[in-house]
Amino acid sequence: TLAAGRFAVAAVLLVFLCWRMEGGLPRLDRRQLISTFVLGLTGVFLFNVCFFGALASMPAGRAALFIAFCPVVTALVLAVFFGERLGLIKWCGIALALMGVVIIVTRGEGWAALQDIGRSVGRGELFMFFAIAGWVAYTILGRSVLRGLTPLAATTYAALWGLLLLLIGAAGDLRTLDTSVLTWQVWAAIFYLGAFGTVICLLWYSEGVKAIGPSRTVMFQNLTPVFGVSLAALLLSEPILLSMLIGGAFVIGGVLVTSQGGASSAVRPRN
Repeated sequence: TLAAGRFAVAAVLLVFLCWRMEGGLPRLDRRQLISTFVLGLTGVFLFNVCFFGALASMPAGRAALFIAFCPVVTALVLAVFFGERLGLIKWCGIALALMGVVIIVTRGEGWAALQDIGRSVGRGELFMFFAIAGWVAYTILGRSVLRGLTPLAATTYAALWGLLLLLIGAAGDLRTLDTSVLTWQVWAAIFYLGAFGTVICLLWYSEGVKAIGPSRTVMFQNLTPVFGVSLAALLLSEPILLSMLIGGAFVIGGVLVTSQGGASSAVRPRN
């Protein structure tokens, strides 16, 4: 229900932006229709259902930490299945960021976590892994979709498909929804998620994929754990552990190293 409310706001704003900036939504051919549906299924429906499912089982800061796995998974998928050559510098940046993620996720107790995986991976973590899979698919598929559509049009269609799927999923929840919890703060949060956390972020993310390719764009998601942990401590009074600070330093270092690696030939934008 929360995800459906978020994308209801986003869909209205995106359609309005399409009308003002591009004169309306373009007509889709069969390939584009299927492609944008898959974007909505993976990056909107699957990601949001799993992400909010994870938030119901784990702290917000810890959920944000798992987003840093996106660059590693994206790079591996591109290298293995699409033959993208990442280069030594980019791999070093990925490895450095991954070290930071491991430190953060295991709370600095990697060996103990390896012996008892249940200490680090539970229901919330499993939800996050599926959320990451959805977002990685959205990122990689988005590159081919953007060849025939503008980032705004592709994002709008993905949001509309995702909203449809979320509304179908939320239909059963509406009968048991306690409307007393829908205070003005909740409505304000839903609007913020739809307008800022969805419309602005997705548009800029799509522009990044189009300009510098998915593997380099997704690396900047390594900053999500840093902001996530910081804001969770500030707004939700969640604790900041030493392992989070050390791991965060590795993550930022990985982003800086990778950004110096340049775009690979497979994703370098054409004039």
